[in-house]
Amino acid sequence: MSCPFCTIPEIKEREVLSNDLAWAFLTNIPIVPGHILIAPKRCIASFDELSKEEQEAIDDLRLKIKEASMKTFDATGFNYAWNDGAIAGQSVSHFHLHVLPRKEGDTGITEYEPRKFLYRPGSREDSPEEELQAVASLIRENL
Repeated sequence: MSCPFCTIPEIKEREVLSNDLAWAFLTNIPIVPGHILIAPKRCIASFDELSKEEQEAIDDLRLKIKEASMKTFDATGFNYAWNDGAIAGQSVSHFHLHVLPRKEGDTGITEYEPRKFLYRPGSREDSPEEELQAVASLIRENL
């Protein structure tokens, strides 16, 4: 299946800003007005495949979009996110950073507890300190 970011003309028409290595465009299913996606021009699936230059190009656009969104939408906060892999919700295999300008009273995700909007609904008790230390030890062994 071909990449929609690379092949659908309407997406190119939604571009708001670009540089040599990345571009920013409005998503067709915004969570809030001004919900922008920033993607490398090169069609790659994950953040880990980005070159240092592409990472910097994306961040340059992020900062410019942030400033413009503060003026345009009176944004006083931002959500930044990307999904890495289908199991994590990535539906387009072209890396893209979501930039959502936020302000008091807007809609969309308003509950910022990760267990509620990412992976584990409902309450959960704190993990025992011993369990946390064991997991930290396992990760350190694989660094």
